[in-house]
Amino acid sequence: MSDQPKTRPQVPDGHSRFVLTRQKQANDKGYVGYDVIWDKFQKEVPYQTPKRP
Repeated sequence: MSDQPKTRPQVPDGHSRFVLTRQKQANDKGYVGYDVIWDKFQKEVPYQTPKRP
């Protein structure tokens, strides 16, 4: 196991309908994390009081 390279291969960005994932830079221990970016998939509408009868 000691002959494995310390760097990980660069992974392309992952795209789906509402999520984007990007690979982070490796830290000093060689751990590679990922950023997860969510797009909004619900609309937020300001509340309006209903009409009175």
